[in-house]
Amino acid sequence: MDKVLVIIPAYNEEANIEMVVGELERNYPELDYIVVNDGSTDRTVEICREHGYHLLDLPVNLGLAGCFQAGMKYAHYKHYAYAIQFDGDGQHRPEYIEMMRRKMDQGYDIVIGSRFIDEKKSMSLRMIGSRLITAAIRLTTGVHVADPTSGMRMFNREMIREFALSLNYGPEPDTISYLLKQGAKIAEVPVKIDERNGGESYLKPMVAVRYMARILISILMIQNFRQAKSRAR
Repeated sequence: MDKVLVIIPAYNEEANIEMVVGELERNYPELDYIVVNDGSTDRTVEICREHGYHLLDLPVNLGLAGCFQAGMKYAHYKHYAYAIQFDGDGQHRPEYIEMMRRKMDQGYDIVIGSRFIDEKKSMSLRMIGSRLITAAIRLTTGVHVADPTSGMRMFNREMIREFALSLNYGPEPDTISYLLKQGAKIAEVPVKIDERNGGESYLKPMVAVRYMARILISILMIQNFRQAKSRAR
């Protein structure tokens, strides 16, 4: 009942999924995991089945929000105490999961694995966008989140339920902003993120610019009109 479920959204990750899941199985057997195949068109699902990986195979591509919600529904109905979003491209490192869980036990609802707490990064397009989103979240909530675009996030049981049962939640920075307004407690721990080993990221420069613009508009404007849900404590 106090175990962590590692949710691994996977879309066309044939180059990486064996490495990602293999490391979890070999070195972190205390962690449960589920690969959520988001309608991949490559051999991702075949690789998972060949190796007997724990697999949730979606019949169509739902995008990250729908894919992650499917994993959170699984975590909710299996009564996990914690769930962590964990990329299938090999960038996230499992050695930080236990540290994030310990931080969660201090009374937080969400713990973010932050790339920007301890290290100074060069001013890449992604870093500039992240800082703009940080500023927008602080402006609208009064809370400083150093790395709002990090995809390595751990959620407690209450947050699992929120994501599983509501259509209004996606694993994006504007959702973090909204949850802060609703009283969620969020912490960050420093992590290092590896480079993608294979395959191709969907977040190309122009896609990244459009993504950052959409998130900023959502945080600064749309979240103010979002209907609040009661959060049972």
